[in-house]
Amino acid sequence: MSAADIGTALTNLVAFTSAIEWADLPEPVQKRAALVLCDDMAAMVAARDEPEVVALHDGVAKSAGPAEATVFNARGQRFDRYSAAMANGCAGDWAELDEGYRRVICHAGVYCLPALLAEAEAEGYSTSDLLRALVLGYETVARVARTFTFANLVLHPHGSLAAVGAAAAVSALRRVPESVAIGAISSAATMVLPGPYTHPIQGSLVRNVWPGISAQTGLRAVDWAAIGIRGLPSALHDVYADAFGASADPKQLNGGLGEAWAISDGYHKVFACCQYGHATIEATKKLLEKAPVERVAAIHLETHEKARIMDNPDPETTIAGKFSIQHIAATSAVHASGGAEAFSSNSLHIPEVVSLRHRVSTSPFLPLPDWPNDRPTRVTWTLDDGSTLTEEVMSARGGPDLPFTPDEIRAKIHGIVGAPYPAMLAVVDALLDLDTMALSRPWDETVGGMTDA
Repeated sequence: MSAADIGTALTNLVAFTSAIEWADLPEPVQKRAALVLCDDMAAMVAARDEPEVVALHDGVAKSAGPAEATVFNARGQRFDRYSAAMANGCAGDWAELDEGYRRVICHAGVYCLPALLAEAEAEGYSTSDLLRALVLGYETVARVARTFTFANLVLHPHGSLAAVGAAAAVSALRRVPESVAIGAISSAATMVLPGPYTHPIQGSLVRNVWPGISAQTGLRAVDWAAIGIRGLPSALHDVYADAFGASADPKQLNGGLGEAWAISDGYHKVFACCQYGHATIEATKKLLEKAPVERVAAIHLETHEKARIMDNPDPETTIAGKFSIQHIAATSAVHASGGAEAFSSNSLHIPEVVSLRHRVSTSPFLPLPDWPNDRPTRVTWTLDDGSTLTEEVMSARGGPDLPFTPDEIRAKIHGIVGAPYPAMLAVVDALLDLDTMALSRPWDETVGGMTDA
């Protein structure tokens, strides 16, 4: 397909999203938007004590401009909107508890929200305005991710997609003319980060800052498009297909508009690691009902390619541990959990975990089923007497096929924000319940109600 086809498809998509109001969205979509908002804010809060995040936020504070927007780290920091977007974006993916888009590799919520939170607070947009923009930004970046597909995992989407999501979402929030939105999204596409997918597997913490840098970029792209500094409508094709080598399908960009909403195909996490390893954790927890971890002599995983790529038996950083299939299998067995403690920096050095990591082997899961069972794992434990135990999980919970209940995600959010932000609990509940007063309130007032002691 040609660059012109992509440009036409983007124009059609922007014309559609620009005409959508909050009231036009079905109630289930509105509820999903509120859930994504609250879950991803909680993911930001969850990273507040990570030493690198503390240092990063303090470093940003030294050069930040007048206070416009809140940094969700429970330390009372407020920066200019660009700095706040960057700070929250860097925190949003740090704990690996943010939601994601299940059909392709795309964490659309954390690509849109850091910029949206900052802009909405700085300008006093209503909460429903924020949620509307989240749905529309999510729709846009998810469709871009579906449009351009790669033969293998070379680029990490946190670098290659996040600026596009931020620009689309802020364009929707500001209700800019369609030509400005097209120009902003196109500009943002030319300023994406070619972050290598191997970096988190090998332990590079720079991966965690890609959504933050991209949030700033997306905001600036909308600023600049409004004064005539714009990308070409063909930019998506020029960047993703011509420069990065993706295959392009323009129908994914503008086909079936309004028939279904991308945000409805999101997934949520209760395990603090890459979603590709969640089936392994669920199967491991089933095995622990049959035998204690002390009896495990070896672990074999029959699993999908995306999990097997996460091959690092000696992770040295927290991000490497969250992207190591060996660590995921070992630490979940030792901790009987996939929670934050199982993936803390301490977990990397526990002797039992280290030993077990080196007794994990992998092979392909064959035949690999179609979506939504395209990320399965069969875990086999060989015990100390030579006997074996096996459990398989075809699809980890959390996606649209096997969703967590809203109350389960509400409990997760409460568990994260309750101690640092006690006042946030009631606000979260009102948002998740689509309380009319909560939705009509200016976002800066909502934030004040959440963060006041």
